[in-house]
Amino acid sequence: MTTMQIDILNPKASKLLKDLADLQLIAIRNPKEDGFLSLIKKLRAKAKDNPPTLEEITKEVEIVRAKRYAIG
Repeated sequence: MTTMQIDILNPKASKLLKDLADLQLIAIRNPKEDGFLSLIKKLRAKAKDNPPTLEEITKEVEIVRAKRYAIG
């Protein structure tokens, strides 16, 4: 069995694929939701409620830089 991902550009092609599936020549499956995209959606939803201020972002960047470039 060979698996392919196909972008349908013309609605007529969708009908042809459905006809092939009806003849049991191909199987059509809906793609599973991408875990990465669902994570991004969750993060964006949280950011809408209380996005960090510029000061908070700057403070966090400075902390990370200090740790990264600390001598010792």
